[in-house]
Amino acid sequence: EQLNKGFLKRMRTGFPYIQLKLGASLDGRTAMASGESQWITSPQARRDVQRQRAQSHAILTSSATVLADDPALTVRWSELDEQTQALYPQQNLRQPVRIVIDSQNRVTPEHRIVQQPGETWFARTQEDSSEWPETVRTLLIPEHKGHLDLVVLMMQLGKQQINSIWVEAGPTLAGALLQAGLVDELIVYIAPKLLGSDARGLCTLPGLEKLADAPQFKFKEIRHVGPDVCLHLVGA
Repeated sequence: EQLNKGFLKRMRTGFPYIQLKLGASLDGRTAMASGESQWITSPQARRDVQRQRAQSHAILTSSATVLADDPALTVRWSELDEQTQALYPQQNLRQPVRIVIDSQNRVTPEHRIVQQPGETWFARTQEDSSEWPETVRTLLIPEHKGHLDLVVLMMQLGKQQINSIWVEAGPTLAGALLQAGLVDELIVYIAPKLLGSDARGLCTLPGLEKLADAPQFKFKEIRHVGPDVCLHLVGA
């Protein structure tokens, strides 16, 4: 269904269907002040994320997340539920394209994301001189107001036949995608715990002063995932 939604949106607009995944505490915090975040949500929520990854054409993250966590961002077949395993037999499992926004060329060939099966694409503002494996591609994207232009990136990904993108990133990229109006669906896993006022926030949205300026969403689905709740929201 996700790939179909993505195909239809790309045919209609040229842009992929973008789902932004967030994991938070009851008070909307994603990590302790120290950066510790493993694990706020439950093993069941993490299995659910594996299912969502498997259904996506690509997974998008930022260089900040790669440098902080060194994630693989792959689909781990053993962590899928039985129903999803039946849909995606292990021998046929296609790894989503991993896309890293790295405008300052900070990620190196030693990072785990580059060493996994499948392709890794880097969105950069300038060429990188490192020696990369054949599975790595570079997309050169112009800047807009001092940052890599996310709208141009999404247009380019649409041209590369990417239908659906699952975003796993920190508050800066999450906020930038929301401010650019690029998010089709928010998927928020909420754990029944409080992290306190010093902990890190869900997304960076500077400049909001009035309630009228606040991005608005509507609930599409609410479901229990183990001890957590998963909220699916679309633009209001």
